[in-house]
Amino acid sequence: MYGLNDKETASFGRQCLMARRLVEQGVRFVQIFSGGWDSHDYLERGHTARIRSVDKPMAALIKDLKARGMLDETLVIWTGEFGRTPDNNKRGGVYSLGRGHNIDAMTMLLAGGGVKPGSMVGGTDELGARAVDCVHPIRDLHVTLLHLLGLDDNKLTYFHGGRYKQMSQFGGKVIDEILA
Repeated sequence: MYGLNDKETASFGRQCLMARRLVEQGVRFVQIFSGGWDSHDYLERGHTARIRSVDKPMAALIKDLKARGMLDETLVIWTGEFGRTPDNNKRGGVYSLGRGHNIDAMTMLLAGGGVKPGSMVGGTDELGARAVDCVHPIRDLHVTLLHLLGLDDNKLTYFHGGRYKQMSQFGGKVIDEILA
């Protein structure tokens, strides 16, 4: 199910299976990693292979957690650190192959752990350059993830440099559209 017998999916599949086993044993936080996504050229070739390497194992992890009755209590987050620009970086007379980093729009997958199943929240303009539907700053996402983990951002303060600070920096708003 995790693709352990397929060279293309075996490495990430082992990580997903180990993550499920760790969660099953009560480990509260597990991070798995698939590198090589920060490419700026030959995206179709490079990312197609990367997508194939994680797609089957990731789906297997979610199915396995659900089949074992663990998905409701386990928050699965699949994300990068930013999106990609929809153009080829030809700006200001400078040309480089590939797409740049995009802080204005990105894709994430959330499953289980209090997330509304089967829903899609937000959207971009027709080019994929900017978020235009259900737009939130990243601090709202942080506050929402903390909420899903049972933590209140307003209570997670610490004193530094003469003032109290929050994990979200400036506070934020829970994104209700994500919640089940």
